[in-house]
Parts: sequence; structure tokens; C-alpha cells
Amino acid sequence: MKTELPTTAAQTVPRIVILGGGFGGLSCAKALRRAHAHVTLIDQRNFHLFQPLLYQVATAALSLADIAMPIRWIVRHQGNTQVQLGRVEAIDRQARSIQLSGHDQVIFYDYLVVATGACHTYFGHDDWAPFAPVLKTAEDAIAIRHRVLAAFEQAEVTADLDERRRLLSFVVIGGGPTGVEMAGAIAELARTELAMKHRTLRGQRARVSLVEAGPRLLTAFPTSLMQKARRSLEHLGVQVLTDTPVQLCDAVGIIAAGKRIETRTLIWAAGVTASAAAEWLGVEADKGGRVRVESDLSLPGDKNIFVIGDTAHVTNPDGQAVPGIAPPAKQEGTYVGRLLLRRLAGALPPGAFRYRNYGNLATVGRKSAIVDFGWMRMSGLPGWLTWGAAHIFFLIGFRRRVMVMLSWLWSYVTTDYGTRLIIGSRRKP
Repeated sequence: MKTELPTTAAQTVPRIVILGGGFGGLSCAKALRRAHAHVTLIDQRNFHLFQPLLYQVATAALSLADIAMPIRWIVRHQGNTQVQLGRVEAIDRQARSIQLSGHDQVIFYDYLVVATGACHTYFGHDDWAPFAPVLKTAEDAIAIRHRVLAAFEQAEVTADLDERRRLLSFVVIGGGPTGVEMAGAIAELARTELAMKHRTLRGQRARVSLVEAGPRLLTAFPTSLMQKARRSLEHLGVQVLTDTPVQLCDAVGIIAAGKRIETRTLIWAAGVTASAAAEWLGVEADKGGRVRVESDLSLPGDKNIFVIGDTAHVTNPDGQAVPGIAPPAKQEGTYVGRLLLRRLAGALPPGAFRYRNYGNLATVGRKSAIVDFGWMRMSGLPGWLTWGAAHIFFLIGFRRRVMVMLSWLWSYVTTDYGTRLIIGSRRKP
């Protein structure tokens, strides 16, 4: 049922502003669909991005349209919700206002939900950024896809054998889910490209390396599943290097644990830091830049401001830290939305937020994945089928679910990936 707010009512009902249209912010907005309030959802882009599948866009398995949905379309039936493009420049907690970059307009709020997510960090080595791009945004995925596909094109025409070796070498830095999934996808892509598409490269092999500074991959998973994932990667031909901290990234590769690995294609998946929300709000952040919040996800000392998702340092009542992944962000957004509904209705607030972990999933290539539900663990093909079903279920929009499912089934049966379009800069990889 569509909730309509008269134009004049927007000036008298409570004003709820949500910063960020990711998993947390969008879940909060959807929970407020029946609220007698004026809800403003602000994001830098006009679409919601399903980030868990972004690596498949970067490796040409899916198109961007398969995992992106316009925010206005998602909230089209919510007459109390306005979507606005903008980037936060400052928050004035005294005046309860938000200043957006390049906007003369100041947005006032009665309740503020900060869900601005996280960005990458190079751990103090920002000079590595030009050589080791990250995978966080749609633009990042397109740029990485350009680098990877262009590397094959350049390798096919170069007469320099050393340069060809560098072009056919790919290095992913970071052994978390993004790094593992990215390395497996590149290995699968390289196998089909060299065997079927590039005739002059047939018989040659690409080298894909996954570099992790710590002693193991996928620290959120049990050791037994992590070991299965590692074996799956190695079966695909990925060189897994643990206990290998990166010391230098440059135009010809990396130096890790004192050894040089030459490559023209680096991908950084080693770490993230929260957005500048702590700076905007004038509060201290933890070492990851996240804002520490109360048990109801409100800002300490200000019950009208809530911080959720990757921007927040959240702990369960048992003291366990909540991971910075999509499921907690969605649960936090829904929790805050319902809390605000109760507050607007004059009802008692809900209890403390508690994250319910329904499981961890990660895929390795197009035929294997690991799944940890706590009470049940899976790997290999059963794990991949479960992983695929879960991701299709959480995609927004029936058409996208069908298209992604058909794309996966086609690539599984035919070993053919999606359309390999090189879009973006003409710069060599």
C-alpha cells in the first residue's frame, strides 16, 4: 500500500534522513515505508549495488545491470520517501543539519541514520593506489575488467617474451572473501581465454597469485573449510602465498616477503576503513575508522543519530564484534527503522540490537564454494549451489534474479563467460 504525504505535512511531520543507499540504509528506508514521517535517502549514486557479486562484473561473468538497481525504483511505492543525490561534506549536530558537497541547500533532520559504508585502505601506502586498484564501486569493477581483458589483448600482440609473461601474471592482494573469489574468477577466466579465445596464446598458461600477509585465508571460516577453499584455488592453478606481507607495489609488480613478483595487473583486496562519519559527527573512531555506538545503534550522547553498517563499531550483548558484511548491515538497518517506528508511535523501544549470524559463504571459481551455517557445513558443488541460491534470493528484482541464474547456468554448462567488453581508459594495463 502506498503511503502518501501531503506537501504541507512534510514540514510538520518528523524528518528522517538516511545517508547511504547500501544494504543498511536501504533496509532502514524500507522498514520506514509506513512511517508517518518525511524520509530522505541520500546517496552519491542513483542505484543500489549488490556488492557481493561485484567481482563477477570485474571478471566479465555478469554485467553491471545484473547487480545494480535504481534506488528510486526500489522505493517507488513509498510515498513518504524522497531520494536525493549528494555527497556529505559536513554534519552540524547542534543545528541538526547536513551540508552536501556542491549544494547550497542545507538538509535538516529530526532523526539521522548514517550508513555511508567503508572505503579501501592501503595501510599508509596510498602511493600504491595507481598500481593496485580496489574493488568497491561500479567504476572500480569496470576499470579492473578493462585491465584484465586488456592484459590478454596486449599479451597476444607483444613480441617481448618477458613482457608477455608479466601480462599473463595476475596478483590479488588480500586473502578475505573478496580476494579469494576474485583470484578464483580470474583463474577461470584466464583458462577459457587462453584455451578458446586467443589463438596465438594457446598452450600458454596464466599465473594467478593470491597474496595474504597473515597465516591463513578466510579467517571467518573454520579451518577445515578454509583448507578446502585453498585446495580448490590451487586446483584452479592459483598460487596461494600466506605469511607474505606486501612491501612494495609499483608498475611492474610487487615485492612481498622480500621477493619480487612481476605483473601488469594488481588488484587490492586487503583492507577497508570506514567512511569519514566519525569526522562529520565529531566523535572518536576505532582503529578501523568506525564509530562506536550504543546497544541500540545510537550515537553515544545523541539518541536522534544512529550509525549502522560498515560505518559502525557494533558489538552483540555478549561482547562479540559484529562483522562488517552485508547481512549485519541489513539487520541493523531494519532494527533502526523499526525502532524509529516505535518511537514515532510513542511505544516502548525494542531491546538491544543483536546480530543473528545465519552463516558465511564464499565461492571459489564457478563450481565450488564453502558454506558455514554453524550446524551444517558444505563445500564443493553442493556449497556452490547453496551459495548461488542465497545470492539470487537476496538480489533485488525478479528480472535480475532470472538473468543472473541463467547466466550462471549457461557458464556452468558451456564454460563460456559473459560478454567480454573492454570499456574505459585506453591506457595499457
